[in-house]
Order: sequence, then C-alpha cells, then structure tokens
Amino acid sequence: MAILSSFKNTVFLWVLIVSACGNTEKQSKSNQEAALDTTQKPIIVGANSTEAYLELLKGKRVGVVANQTSVIFKKNGHTHLVDSLLSLDIDIKKVFAPEHGFRGQADAGEKVKDGLDSKTGLPLISLYGKNRKPSKEQLLNLDVVLFDIQDVGVRFYTYIATLQLVMEACAENGIPIVVLDRPNPNAHYVDGPTMEKEHMGFLGMTPIPLVYGMTIAEYAIMINEEGWLANKEKVDLTFVPLENYTHTSEYSLPIRPSPNLPNDTAISLYPSLGLFEGTHINAGRGTEFQFQRYGASFLDSSQYSFKYWPRPNFGSKNPKENGKVCYGKDLSKIPKMNEVSLKWIIDAYKNANDKSKVFITSGFTKHAGTEKLQQQIEAGLSEAEIKATWQNDLDKFKAIRAKYLLYK
Repeated sequence: MAILSSFKNTVFLWVLIVSACGNTEKQSKSNQEAALDTTQKPIIVGANSTEAYLELLKGKRVGVVANQTSVIFKKNGHTHLVDSLLSLDIDIKKVFAPEHGFRGQADAGEKVKDGLDSKTGLPLISLYGKNRKPSKEQLLNLDVVLFDIQDVGVRFYTYIATLQLVMEACAENGIPIVVLDRPNPNAHYVDGPTMEKEHMGFLGMTPIPLVYGMTIAEYAIMINEEGWLANKEKVDLTFVPLENYTHTSEYSLPIRPSPNLPNDTAISLYPSLGLFEGTHINAGRGTEFQFQRYGASFLDSSQYSFKYWPRPNFGSKNPKENGKVCYGKDLSKIPKMNEVSLKWIIDAYKNANDKSKVFITSGFTKHAGTEKLQQQIEAGLSEAEIKATWQNDLDKFKAIRAKYLLYK
C-alpha cells in the first residue's frame, strides 16, 4: 500500500521522508541495496494506489485537475481516473483542464474553452482559456481538489505552472489538495539556465533550472515549503507517492503527454530543442517527428544534407515554416539525453543566412529564463563557456532540491 503523506512544515517534511521513504544519505548500505532492487519491479503510479486516497474523497465535493494522462493502469489497458472515481460513487463536481485540454488534443498555446465533457457530462473548466488560475467562484462548492497530470520535468512545460496556480487558489480558499505522483522521464539530471525573477511567468514561475530533476509531487512539496506560492501562503497538501521508483528508473510514457511529444526520443530531446520555441526555427512541429529535428528555410542549405517540409497536422495547425523546405538536422536516432545541449541552437544560429530571423527575443527569454543565453550565443561563446556560467545557480538549486526528494 502506498504511503500517504501530508506536510505542514519543513522539519516535519524531512522527518516523514526519512521514516517513510528512507531516501537520505544516512541509510544503511542494506537499505540502499533494497532501494536499488525496487527498480526491477513495475512502477506503480499514485493514481493506482486508490486505497491511499479514496477515504480523502468519500463524502466530499471533489474537483479534479486532469487530462488524457490521468489514468489508472490495468493489465489490459487503463481506465481514466475520473471514470474510476465516478464508478466508486465519488462526488466529482467539475474537472479542471490544463493546456491542450481535458482530452489533450488542442495545439500548444491554443486557448481552450469551458464546456461539458461529452462522456461524463461533467463541467470542464479550462485553465488555459479565460483564466489560468481557478477563481473563487469556480472553487466555491468544492471540499477537496485532486491533481493528477503526467509531467515531463521541463520548466517551460506548462503543467507545473498549472499545478502552482491551482495550489495558490486552494491555499487562498482553504481547500486541501491531493497530488497523485507520476514518474518524470527527465528526472535523472538537473541542468540548464535558472529562471530569473524578472522573467518569471507561465513558462517559469519559480527560480528553478530548465531541467529540475523532480517528480510532480516532489515539486509540489518544494514550492509549498519554500514559500514560492503567492504571498508565501501554504496549501494543505497531501500526496500519494510512486512505488518501485527511483530518479534513474527507466519509464516510457504510455500516453503522449501533449500532442507534440509523441515518444521517448521527443521527450528526451525536448529540454534542448524546446529552446527553438523562442525562435523562428522549426523544431519538428508539422511533421511526425516533433522535437526530433530542427530546420528552417533560412539556414544555409550547403551545410545540411537533411531537409523536410512542415505541414499542418495533429497538434500543429500552423507550424513554423509551413510548407517551406527546411534545411537542418534529423535527431531521431539520438540516444537518451543526460544534459541540456546547446550545440543544436548554436549550430542553427551560426548557419543562419539572416541571423536577425533566428531569435524571437521576448519568446526566447521566456523559455530560457534569462536574457543572457541569447546574448551569449550571439557573442559566439562555446557551449562549454555558456554552461560554466550556470554552475553556481545549479549548485544552489540542488541544495534546495535535496530537501524534498522522495526517491533515491
């Protein structure tokens, strides 16, 4: 049975982690070996530990923050969390949906309207439409909020911003929140520039690196305990942890978390190629190899043997360089990444026939979290020189992060 833990302060948090999870450096060698052995067993997501959170929902008016990844796995497939809870007579009043919508089919950045779910008839409240934070009126008839969304561990992937805004709204309205944990496929490393305060927004609301190496429950605990919610408020937070999981566990997402992350390779490359979102260069949107290639019509064709033509498709109604021949690189065979790589964006900038066409300055800064990265690339710094400037901030963040890790 999964361990169910609720944290009121940092000291209590640390005690619970030590006693419940045994993930401190003070573990005995035998405990460490036992923890390593768990990686051989199937990972059990928080949603599957129904008995650990059902009692918190019974007799309550429940709001659920969910999308297409919010499922309970079974031997022969899966059941959506909302369908499962309804079958158990849980009184779900409404569903809140993040970017891409409840069914996960809207384009990146596409506004999603409120509505009714065609299958369940439940009201759907979009958190990527008129408002991104639940209003007091939208929370008025709720006793508890349940959050269950698959994340990919990249700062500008907006599901963690939705989590933070939901936590803030719950804190302000005295509503407890329960987070069901899921693996982070990019949890095995920490890297990238750290978000600077002056550039914080929906693509980065906290001072964390581009890749922060935490599951969504670990992240929720950290922002709650570090006072990173609005007005330094704290929400009554409970989480249901993963079983048989470590940060180095291999985990292939069975359901694409958003339309343009179709497979493990795209998810692995996303921290690096996601930086192209703040440029005019296409990163595979409008093809079947999203975030597995990059190119543009204005890159020097003599420097590239690979070319492709983006066209409107599922998840990308109007891709960059639509219909144009894009000269660039195919990265679909790249092994799993263990760092944020700058070599591809540096390569593209160097080989742009018109360098003024590369950066969308405000958009790139929002993704990078700093103005410095664009300036460094334009100044001709090497990848090693740029990454060296990240190190102090990464060391500071790792010290904070270490306090909230639930898993080895």
